[in-house]
Amino acid sequence: MLSETLPTTMKVLLQSDPASKTLILATRPLPVPVPNSTEHLIRVHAAALTNGELLWMKNFPPPASETKGKELVPCYDMAGAVIAAPSDSPFQPGTEVYGRTHYYHTAAGREYTICDTYELAFKPKTLSFVQAATVPMSVETAYQALFVQAPLQPVARTGAKGKRIFVTAGSGAVGMWVVQLAKWAGAEVEATSSKDRFDFVKSLGASEVLDYRTADVKKWVQAEAGRQADVVVDCIGRQALADAWWVVKEGGTLISIFQPPEGMKPADLPTLDVKNLFFIQEPSGEHAGKVGSLIDAGGFVTALDSVWPVEKFEEAVERRESGKARGKVVIEFVPHV
Repeated sequence: MLSETLPTTMKVLLQSDPASKTLILATRPLPVPVPNSTEHLIRVHAAALTNGELLWMKNFPPPASETKGKELVPCYDMAGAVIAAPSDSPFQPGTEVYGRTHYYHTAAGREYTICDTYELAFKPKTLSFVQAATVPMSVETAYQALFVQAPLQPVARTGAKGKRIFVTAGSGAVGMWVVQLAKWAGAEVEATSSKDRFDFVKSLGASEVLDYRTADVKKWVQAEAGRQADVVVDCIGRQALADAWWVVKEGGTLISIFQPPEGMKPADLPTLDVKNLFFIQEPSGEHAGKVGSLIDAGGFVTALDSVWPVEKFEEAVERRESGKARGKVVIEFVPHV
């Protein structure tokens, strides 16, 4: 069922070479949902660039059998309105939605995109389309780290009561949501960040923040009893992940969203009974929807660095790649005053 008369073509951002970060603005016919499927046609209002995503196809090529019809379009995070939907979908035409599209699918850096039911959630009413576009991938990753991969429960105040959580890059796109969700679930939270972001990370719920540039994490752990954590979530890998091994306690859980932890285990670390794992977030409208309800209830913040009209996509990419962005860089397809 369609909710409006549609144009025949749309603006779309294309990446002609998976080894290049260069994008072009092109015109394409509108995508068409597969009949009798769970696909929805979405009018994209805003879509967010994720750090590193322009080289994902080069560095992590998906199976050819899973990507039939996929075009090299950026921006897997989006917020928009449903134009066409299956008759039994909870997201009928006119519904405002947000979500993270699957990596195997053509992404949302275009005026219209296709989303499956499982990728979608109702857009939080308290967020604009631009704000909502900053949320899905980051919040789904944080939710899955804490409440799927780690032995914690998504229950306010009691789901992680009595637990200590340590997060690397607590001011980053994922880390800021790990801090907020862990605190919401009742955990005591420590994190690392740059010194100029200490106040921000503490405002999210961290009780202590270490300067990732100067702190000797091993010495910090050993200087005071009780500093080891039940769950450690690493968001940046490399040396930060090696340091994280000193923080996780016996019987605890060490999770990295960057690389497998075992390869960064310090040679002089005593043998520990620790569950350690690397995982890649799976798109989940269910998880985005749960956190969306929490956002509407209050007490959670998003992180928007900047907004760019689609015609200024090159400036948006430059900002995302500069390393200076504090929050998500969003490309707007439908201007909102």
